Amino acid sequence: MYTPPLRNLVDELGRLPGIGPKSAQRLAFHLLKVPRDDAERLARAIVEMKDRTTLCRVCCNVADGGALCPVCADDRRDTTTVCVVEDPRDIVAVEKTGQFHGRYHVLHGALNPLEGIGPEELKVRELLARIEPEGVAEVILCTNPNLEGEATAMYLARLLSPLGLEVTRIASGLPVGGDLEYADELTLGRALEGRRSVREEN
Repeated sequence: MYTPPLRNLVDELGRLPGIGPKSAQRLAFHLLKVPRDDAERLARAIVEMKDRTTLCRVCCNVADGGALCPVCADDRRDTTTVCVVEDPRDIVAVEKTGQFHGRYHVLHGALNPLEGIGPEELKVRELLARIEPEGVAEVILCTNPNLEGEATAMYLARLLSPLGLEVTRIASGLPVGGDLEYADELTLGRALEGRRSVREEN
C-alpha cells in the first residue's frame, strides 16, 4: 500500500511514545506534503539535538554540549535546597509554579523491580555525592504520586534522613474543581493526611 520509504517513516514514527498507528500515518503524510526545506529543518533539529544534548554534570538535567544546565549555571539559585524529580520534564512543571528557587536533581526514572529498575539504574549515587560539597540542607522529594514514585520517595527518605538533612515530600491530594466520588483511595488518603486548619479571614 505504501512505498518503502513512507512505510519506514510510519513505522519509525509509530515507535514514539504516545503515537499510535493512525497518528503515525497522519504525521507521515503531513511530512510528505510539507516543503522539502521544512522536512530538512526537522531532520537537522533531531540530529543536532542528539549530537549536542548531554546531561548536566551536577544535577543530571539535560544540558547543551557538556555545559551546566540553565538552573545549575544560575548563581542566584539556592544551593542548599534540592528538589528531586524523576524526569527532566518535571523540572519544567515545577518551574512554571514560580514557587521553587533552589536546584534540582533528576533521577531519570523511578524504582520498578518488575521492569528491572533498581537504585543502580537511577542517578542516586550522583545525588548523594552532592550533599556535602553543596551544603545541601533540605531535599524535596518530588516524585510522581504513583506506586513507583512513592516507593522511590520512601527509599530516598531512608537513605537521606541519617545524613542530618530535612527530607520533605510534596503534598498531594484533590485537584481544584475535582469531585470526591471520582477520587481514588490514594489521592483521597493523601488529601486527608495533608489537611490544614481552616481559619476565618478578617
